[in-house]
Amino acid sequence: MSTVPQTRSLPVPDGLEGERLDAALARMFGFSRTKAAELVAGGMVRIDGAAAAKSDRVTGGAWLEVEMPAPAEPVRVVAEPVEGMRIVYDDDHVVVVDKPIGVAAHPSPGWTGPTVVGGLAAAGYRISTSGAAERQGVVHRLDVGTSGLMAVAKSELAYSVLKQQFRERTVDKRYHALVQGHPDPLHGTVDAPIGRHPSHDYKWAVTAAGKPSVTHYDAVEAFRAASLLDIKLETGRTHQIRVHMASLRHPCVGDLTYGADPVLARRLGVSRQWLHAVHLGFEHPAEGTWVEFDSPYPDDLARALDRVAAES
Repeated sequence: MSTVPQTRSLPVPDGLEGERLDAALARMFGFSRTKAAELVAGGMVRIDGAAAAKSDRVTGGAWLEVEMPAPAEPVRVVAEPVEGMRIVYDDDHVVVVDKPIGVAAHPSPGWTGPTVVGGLAAAGYRISTSGAAERQGVVHRLDVGTSGLMAVAKSELAYSVLKQQFRERTVDKRYHALVQGHPDPLHGTVDAPIGRHPSHDYKWAVTAAGKPSVTHYDAVEAFRAASLLDIKLETGRTHQIRVHMASLRHPCVGDLTYGADPVLARRLGVSRQWLHAVHLGFEHPAEGTWVEFDSPYPDDLARALDRVAAES
């Protein structure tokens, strides 16, 4: 596969007169705004032959020259056993797994570790062929550092129906999070848009330019240093719980990426964010009956909870 960038040139339509360059690029070439901004910052975009900034306003009829990024090599699923991944439920249409930490939902550029789809393939499971090649059958995801329940579609029917249930927000997906301090109020909703962090590519943030994001939380138990929350999501943004809890100044214990106290994390023996997908319920895609599953806390999270309780 060729990796030589190709230059494309197009005139700015009159209808985009006065738009910011990054917004115009996104409209004209189908990029995301983030990708458009990256190309401009990398000097890969010119207006009438001159260098440009992402905030420049375009003029109708001006020529945009873009060095198109080379196509990425396809990401392939590698069948590899996943230590500690437990099959909670399995039938002809869906398999529900209890995902350990350190495991991605599916392959992605730059990730060389184990994946749920790779683990299922190694165990002989045939899953739906719907979806992008590297994430076939995946109807929702968990962060690499978040453990718990995840459903994967085995049939094409299941993929279609489950994706629709997630879009319509009829899936009962709940998490438990141990957060620093005590949110006020102890029961509430965070309704704040989430988008890419303005200065850290690997992080997300509450930002006016982000996508609508809603998190409901309810205190299960309060300790001296932390609170155990039951959390239900209306939306499924990347790092949503972690970002929303950090926005309240009550980050998940151990979540150093989003401002958690490293001293508390060490004291409780936590080496990742204390966040676990404890419950998953949905209408069975073929039978129409309601099914639900629960997952116990992994050993590291259970030990940390015992320690914070003992301190109280």
